Amino acid sequence: MTSFSDLGLDPKVLQAVADTGYTTPTPIQAEAIPHALQGRDVLGIAQTGTGKTASFTLPMITMLAKGRARARMPRSLVLCPTRELAAQVAENFETYAKHVKLSMALLIGGVSFKDQDRLIDRGVDVLIATPGRLLDHFERGKLMLNGVQIMVIDEADRMLDMGFIPDIERIFKMTPFTRQTLFFSATMAPEITRITEEFLHNPVRVEVARQATTSDTIKQAVCMLTPSRKDRGPKEKRDLLRALIEKEGDSLTNAIIFCNRKRDVDIVAKSLKKHGFDASALHGDLDQSLRTKILTSFRDGELKLLIASDVAARGLDIPNVSHVFNFDVPIHSEDYVHRIGRTARAGREGKAITLCMPFEEKYLASIEALVKTDIPRMDNPLKGETSAPKAEEKPAQRSRPQKNVDKPKPVETTDEKPVESPKPAQRENNKRSDNNRQDSNRSENNRSDNNRRPQRGRGRGRDNGPAVLGMGDHVPAFMTRDLRALQAVVTPKEVEEETPEVVEDQVEVVKDVVVLDTPIEEAPKKPRRRRAPKKKIEEASDTEETKSEEPVTEDAVEEKPAKKPRKRRVTKKKETPVVEETPADEPKAE
Repeated sequence: MTSFSDLGLDPKVLQAVADTGYTTPTPIQAEAIPHALQGRDVLGIAQTGTGKTASFTLPMITMLAKGRARARMPRSLVLCPTRELAAQVAENFETYAKHVKLSMALLIGGVSFKDQDRLIDRGVDVLIATPGRLLDHFERGKLMLNGVQIMVIDEADRMLDMGFIPDIERIFKMTPFTRQTLFFSATMAPEITRITEEFLHNPVRVEVARQATTSDTIKQAVCMLTPSRKDRGPKEKRDLLRALIEKEGDSLTNAIIFCNRKRDVDIVAKSLKKHGFDASALHGDLDQSLRTKILTSFRDGELKLLIASDVAARGLDIPNVSHVFNFDVPIHSEDYVHRIGRTARAGREGKAITLCMPFEEKYLASIEALVKTDIPRMDNPLKGETSAPKAEEKPAQRSRPQKNVDKPKPVETTDEKPVESPKPAQRENNKRSDNNRQDSNRSENNRSDNNRRPQRGRGRGRDNGPAVLGMGDHVPAFMTRDLRALQAVVTPKEVEEETPEVVEDQVEVVKDVVVLDTPIEEAPKKPRRRRAPKKKIEEASDTEETKSEEPVTEDAVEEKPAKKPRKRRVTKKKETPVVEETPADEPKAE
């Protein structure tokens, strides 16, 4: 089979293929298309850039040319892992089905539901979608998958390996059992083939080349980088990337630079723009309209450097990509095959350069084991330049220890400072009396050994006196005095002289309190104001009892005024409210 006409395709499809300029099919197309036209399940494995997309679009258009779609019931379904890949498959359908009346709908995120609902309501022959948006439409009741005749999963290993297994299983259960299933991918691990056996019925395995092989038209190279310091690794890596781009010169028409993380994508793009390169970032956090705008500008040649994450590494067909740079060595070795497959497509030549640091060598070893070839190493263009800055950095490193040498200087002067430190102690001792100096100094010396604060840094060897907790260095002078030493110096005679004065003051206060309490005892007259004429007799008896108690309390106060004045004052306050409240509460109860 040397031409598309020998594959059994529809004449209108052949005309569209001829318009694109292709005459001979690729090996994967020549083997997969006949089995697909027979209605069998196909599991296709081939290298990137070998035309896997056309190997399922051409037979689908031929089989769907007869028949008509119903509203909300698509006749075929194509699942893609990313929005960009789904949009690319939709473009291929438009080019190859331009002579056939087939309706198509693209269901991806970042687009309004209204426009997509209108297309589905009219009836769709080919539905291209990502798993998330497809399930959203199904849960809203806008879509039914009972009429699906052909189901295609593009980049099957990525779909099953990136956490889409539950969604795919759910979608397969929605489709009829009699469907035809087509799996196409560049890599297919044995673990994933076991999962595909659940979805495919007696599939035909079409394996053109060995799994995870790279094209012979790609020149691969690895540039090793050992940073001068760990914290300077990312910066020196960006410097190396710019040096490699400048080294390629005019041979670099456009290039894709892959990073492992979205954060690094933005950082590398800003760095290249800052140094005058025409670069732009592409990753999953960008809005869908901005992503499509960047991709179209790169395809049209308006953008020279595209810094992307693995979003752009899966299935994107961007022609005339001359170079691919791996800013980070991919963690998963299979991603390396997809990344470098963006160049040297359709028989063209390309170049792939990988930047590797020491901690990434283990990932590079796994890639070489997968590809089963040793990737050649290339010289670092910054080797001659990196030696000069290292020589310049040495004096800066020497200057740091010089600063540290200056710091111990106050330690040398510590022998002089302890002479000045006792000054605050001398001021405190001058304030004290001459008779109390010896006793206070003895008590301080005995406690200083236990309360001595550990000295650190500057000022070692100082005698700062006993440690004061809670105030730090800013302590008032009166708080540094030792009250226990002052109490020990005071003679007992002074204590005896001071005690009677305190007692007399207390007695006077008690007498004043008693005198003030006497007029308050006339308060029992308040119950007379109440309007209770029947109970005047009881109130009169209560007042007599209070009057009889008053002279007793005065006599007691005169006999023993200074012994227990506080207790008697409390008893008076307790008795008076009891006498007042008892008659007031009884009539309420009655």
